[in-house]
Amino acid sequence: MIKKILFFILICPVFVFSQENNNFGIKFHGFVKSDLLFDSRQTVDAREGHFLLFPKNVSLDPDGEDINAKSSFNMLSIQTRLKGFITGPDIGKIKTSAYIEGEFFGMMNSDINGFRLRHAFLKLKWETASILVGQYWHPMFATKCYPGTVSFNTGAPFQPFSRNPQIRVTKSFGKFNFFLTALSQVDFVSTGPDGISAKYLRNSTIPALNFKVEYNHKNIDNSREFLIGLSANYKTLVPRLQTDNGFKTTQTTHSVAFSGYAKFKTKAITIKAYGFYGGDAYNMLMLGGYAVTKLADPTKDYVEYSCIRNTSYWLDFQTNGKKLAWGLFGGYSKNLGSSNEIVGAKYARGTDIDFLYRISTRLIWNVQKFRLAPELEYTAAAYATEKMITGPIQLNIDEYGKVTESSVVGNFRILIGFYYFF
Repeated sequence: MIKKILFFILICPVFVFSQENNNFGIKFHGFVKSDLLFDSRQTVDAREGHFLLFPKNVSLDPDGEDINAKSSFNMLSIQTRLKGFITGPDIGKIKTSAYIEGEFFGMMNSDINGFRLRHAFLKLKWETASILVGQYWHPMFATKCYPGTVSFNTGAPFQPFSRNPQIRVTKSFGKFNFFLTALSQVDFVSTGPDGISAKYLRNSTIPALNFKVEYNHKNIDNSREFLIGLSANYKTLVPRLQTDNGFKTTQTTHSVAFSGYAKFKTKAITIKAYGFYGGDAYNMLMLGGYAVTKLADPTKDYVEYSCIRNTSYWLDFQTNGKKLAWGLFGGYSKNLGSSNEIVGAKYARGTDIDFLYRISTRLIWNVQKFRLAPELEYTAAAYATEKMITGPIQLNIDEYGKVTESSVVGNFRILIGFYYFF
């Protein structure tokens, strides 16, 4: 029912009203997009390969053949998007607005082509401050500095990628902007003993918190822009309310993460760079998570946790031609393991991966409202190799979750995006 209501709101005609000389209404924009893609091997992905993270590890059959060394292709239009920009009457000196955005990406593979909510927020804006309430990008996804890739993954898993319900307060001091955000989870969630769920954050009774500062200088005369930003994130999870032995537990896991980014833009080119370091970045579609690192009471099954950390970097270059633009993206991510010895279960992404890297190049051709955008992408994952011992298979991973020996597996993707903007 909710999906039908949202869909009706986004496709209804545009109405513009006037009240006390303050115009308000809704204007619709968006695009129709179809993607044609080819992969050289099987991948870890979402929505039938549309959202690619990294290639799958080698999986040998009894004859020694790699089952995952099989190419695939797909054609999808699920990224087609609708946006509604809403403006309303001022409340004194406060400007009011709202925004709704959805697409046909679905909530899971079984719901592919289903309409889902991306963004939905209201905004109150003063001269030098604003309050945003609703669902929007996680603050570590810098909306003024993110990769310009054609691929829908937008640089993930090297780039934090998450949209969250939130309350965000912004205050400006000249060219400096300060952001304080409290966040929950709904679509991009953490993992734990009961699988992926938002309940681990909900049960902590503390929203995730983020503080960010940006400096943004624009020179209109020579079309130059310089942006630099820093962000810090804190999150608390409660993985279990009851132990396997039936006892109540409220043991928590805490994680911190930091990021820094910069952008330099001229009339001809744009260069962007980003760096990340932190623990438990699972909910942002990156490597990492947390693990059991202490058996506090084996009789009652009380345990303690530590984060599995990762670091990630990317660099993006693009020419700024209006009709024809060329871009290049490169990313690298490293599994840093835990600061404490792991003695139990791991709740993380890529625990058998040492590092990832990606390089991609794209060409964007615009003709009025039509865009054709081919992209070539190579993503590699260094998976832990097996130890040469008798008995059960063991991987070359130390007691802290760090991979000590690995072998690289790569995937080559050819992607062509077709757009029509409205």
